[in-house]
Amino acid sequence: MEKQKTPIITYIMLAVATSIWGSAFIAGKVAVESFEPATVAFFRFLGATILLFPIMWVMEKNRPKPTKKDWGMFALLGLTGIAIYNICFFLASKHAPVIKSSLFIASNPVLIVLLSGLFLKETITKRHIIGMSVALFGVAIIISNGHLLGLVKLGFEPIDFILLGAVISWALYSVLGKVVLGKFSAIVSTTYAVFFGTLFLLPFALYELTWDQVQSASIGVWASLLHMSIFVTVISFIMYYQGIQKVGAAKASIFINVMPVSAVIMATLFLGETFTIAHGVGAAFVLSGVYIGTYVKAKKQKEDIQEKQVMVK
Repeated sequence: MEKQKTPIITYIMLAVATSIWGSAFIAGKVAVESFEPATVAFFRFLGATILLFPIMWVMEKNRPKPTKKDWGMFALLGLTGIAIYNICFFLASKHAPVIKSSLFIASNPVLIVLLSGLFLKETITKRHIIGMSVALFGVAIIISNGHLLGLVKLGFEPIDFILLGAVISWALYSVLGKVVLGKFSAIVSTTYAVFFGTLFLLPFALYELTWDQVQSASIGVWASLLHMSIFVTVISFIMYYQGIQKVGAAKASIFINVMPVSAVIMATLFLGETFTIAHGVGAAFVLSGVYIGTYVKAKKQKEDIQEKQVMVK
């Protein structure tokens, strides 16, 4: 009975985590009005680091002692998924159209699936690819508001290199994270990755930040940074890593498609943007794609387990 419950809980956890990430688009827009992108990322992860270490010390008292190789892996996680990804993300928040940046970020699962199959030898099924494609199509409908041909007219700009950097860095973070999770828990992995990422961001923040910016920042800006530290980073990163640990990086990546849906809903609620019929249709495609790419494969795994049990008997 417990085996049947675990996948459902895991999928709910991944959906909640990626939904929370959608709020980063809203909070990031507010924060970059007062601070430069790297500074926003630094404050976000500095707050997260302060929160994560006490949590790790209390919940992971018997954690393995990292070796030199482990420290190197944590540093790579911090460099890819924390420093590079977030600098690129907040640069895009400030300079790129939301439509284009959303489409780039939504393409993350494609690269994660490819890297997972290539380096982690994760099995990629036909239904997995179909589910990912359906979800990505739903994202395209949402961010283009139903005008898919408009995506073709966006053209290529220098900021696209920044967006491409965000996609590649997050894909590497997800795949490297799966390796680290073979030895360390989600909390330990997230804590050390965030710590190293904060160190990498520090020089950029020191270069960009001025005392005038700190003094002139509104309560809303600081609230946005606090939200990104607590909810977008500490809570959701741990949940995402636990999901990777249980279902693999490839399958967990499908849930990244939930993020643009969440962002659109939050923009409607908090920024007064209109929720259109196209948004609803796109959301339906995203949820259908997630269902196809996860539930069906989970059912197959259940059948495989039952078959193995029969063979043992």
